[in-house]
Amino acid sequence: MVDSDVHDQAAGAHRRSGPVFDLIAAKLHRPVLRPGTVPRSSLIERLAQGSSSPIVSVVAPGGYGKTTLLAQWAEANGQAFAWVSVDEGDNDPKVLLTYVAEALDAVEPIDERVFDALASPTSSVPGSVIPRLSSAFWSMTSPVALVLDDVHLLRNRECQAALSVLADHVPGGSRLALAGRTKPPLPVARLRAEGKIVEIGPADLSLSLAEAAALLRDVNLILDGNAVSELHRQTEGWAAGLYLAALYLKEGGLLPGAAGSFSGGDRFISDYIQSEFLERITRQRRAFLTRTAVLERMCGPLCDAVLGSSGSAMTLADLARSNLLLVPLDRHGEWYRYHHLFRDMLLAGLDRQEPGQVPILRRRAAAWCLNNGLPREALEYSIATGDADTAARLIEKLWLPTYQQGRRATLQRWIRWLDDRGGIEGHPMIAVWASGMSAMTGQPVDAGRWADAVDRWRYGDAAPTNDLPAEAWAALMRAVLCRHGIEQMHADADEAVRRFAAQGIAMTTPALVLGIARVLSDELDSGDASLQDAVSVGEHAGAPEDLAIALCERSLLAMARSDWGRAEELAGHARTVLRQGRIEEGYATSLVCAVHARAALHRADLPAVRQELSNAQRSRPVLTYALPHLAVQARIELARVHLALADLAGARTLMREIDELLRHRPGLGTLVGEAASLRAQLAKQRRTSASGVSALTAAELRLLPLLSTHLSFPEIGDELFLSRNTVKTQAVSIYRKLDVSSRSQAVAQAREMGLLEG
Repeated sequence: MVDSDVHDQAAGAHRRSGPVFDLIAAKLHRPVLRPGTVPRSSLIERLAQGSSSPIVSVVAPGGYGKTTLLAQWAEANGQAFAWVSVDEGDNDPKVLLTYVAEALDAVEPIDERVFDALASPTSSVPGSVIPRLSSAFWSMTSPVALVLDDVHLLRNRECQAALSVLADHVPGGSRLALAGRTKPPLPVARLRAEGKIVEIGPADLSLSLAEAAALLRDVNLILDGNAVSELHRQTEGWAAGLYLAALYLKEGGLLPGAAGSFSGGDRFISDYIQSEFLERITRQRRAFLTRTAVLERMCGPLCDAVLGSSGSAMTLADLARSNLLLVPLDRHGEWYRYHHLFRDMLLAGLDRQEPGQVPILRRRAAAWCLNNGLPREALEYSIATGDADTAARLIEKLWLPTYQQGRRATLQRWIRWLDDRGGIEGHPMIAVWASGMSAMTGQPVDAGRWADAVDRWRYGDAAPTNDLPAEAWAALMRAVLCRHGIEQMHADADEAVRRFAAQGIAMTTPALVLGIARVLSDELDSGDASLQDAVSVGEHAGAPEDLAIALCERSLLAMARSDWGRAEELAGHARTVLRQGRIEEGYATSLVCAVHARAALHRADLPAVRQELSNAQRSRPVLTYALPHLAVQARIELARVHLALADLAGARTLMREIDELLRHRPGLGTLVGEAASLRAQLAKQRRTSASGVSALTAAELRLLPLLSTHLSFPEIGDELFLSRNTVKTQAVSIYRKLDVSSRSQAVAQAREMGLLEG
């Protein structure tokens, strides 16, 4: 709720069948083959013969020509290719899967609901994004080869799980090709046993003697047959070794030195960069190569700024023409990167020769990026430099747009890095937003931890700086989290309303939390007035989830007055707001479903009631004691409906969750009495009912989407911070309640019941 008003901006940025953030177009372009590239005809023929196998795995150390092979395959193949060049920034599932979705959409328009899920800050990756993207891939009518290059860079578990699921949804005639230095995150043994994978490794990629001779001729190096054979034998056909040896020989090196220095992939002797290659080129060119190696990607002006010189654009163009070590990233000759292997070697040389230069060069890169509209790149260079203060200022600037884009893993990575360096304590806004994000995504421990950091800033021994906006946000955060009871929530909300008004900031959330605090203090009329203020602001300022909550709170007040017509109107408006904001499973969803369920029950529309109860289950795990008033209220309303349907198992499950929430947050005003009344009603029910799908707990519902991935129970436990035994116990309970006996059956049954997509 703290930063929920960014949702409307995200929706506004969303275009039909497209992403909500600017893509690096070069990542979606198939690499351009240079004239004279050695053709890998036999391997391309092998890929063609294996067309019945939907998965292609190309695994080898750096410099074996993985990307070149796939680019040649794409050029020779008649079908469409969707290409994604993976980099470190893709270790966020929303980022990676947005690139995949965009690549597929460029081949054939895919279901817009994929982009809706990608655009939502609170959507579940395993619960919504992966199933929709997998279904879109499976539904493509034209054959397509989806290539992901450099997948070894993906360390994020959700990213790896997503690729594993995609591998199960390759449509007939299409292919999924993964290239990298390590085994892809797929069940390779199973795919191999089923004959569904073509595997290409270092031995396959090693150049033949004829191919080695062709490579040497391509760089205008003329050697006799014996010399070619010796070089090929020593390098074991390693393309990068052959190429670098050729450059060495062209600069006057001797054959024995070349053969000995470039033998076999990872056995490359990197000292060669200093002792041989770099020593044989001009000092100016050597400085350019080593110092610009700090750059992830480069253009002329950026290199000029980093080097403190001019003429870099011409140098880049000359390097691009003269060798394969510089990779063009566009078709305009503006942006480039070094071949990964060559960059690694250059950086090692720079760190050894001029270690003090590395942070200086990166700070210059950060400054240039910041001054040229590239704040994310500036932040990453600041992180690489270890500059916590600059990084914190950039995180403050980038937080809201990054949250808009649903890039939660990216935000968490930034926070962890900054926290490890003690950089958050002096930046209360980061702690406020971190607490709010954690609260809205069902992480109560983290929400409390960051709230404590804000309180230390606000109430610690050191007097706070005169940061009036931060003080307003801090008051709002305290009100939202309601960690000290309704009376304190009321006081904090009053303060937040005053402070935001004084700052001239129009937001839905301050009036909303004040309205909730008043209602839960049994001040119904003044509470309704504050909620109306929240609705009025929300209609113009956005914040769809908070606007929807305000409308639902007013709907419940109308129900209490038996004004069912008005209640239905307000509930319908709330649902429309969420739909227009493309919010499907956020922190407001359960309350919206609960209000609609009550309205449907009143008009005796039982199918609609059951549908609303089912919909509420998917988002219920998000509501924890981090948002205690909302979590308890939604469950009370849902439990009342279950009780009215004589579904005692569902009602009792919710009652146990309510009791657990109240144990963490006992001072929730009138909700305490409502919970006591519900508890008494349930105590009078002596009947028992079968434990079915409605009895799934929030913990089990949180686990359920992960069962649809290929993650093992220990891996799921790592994701959920649970032990393997706890995951197994919860899974067995899910099987029992769904009346199935296996994980696959549970997933299928959950999809049949609408608890999972796919």
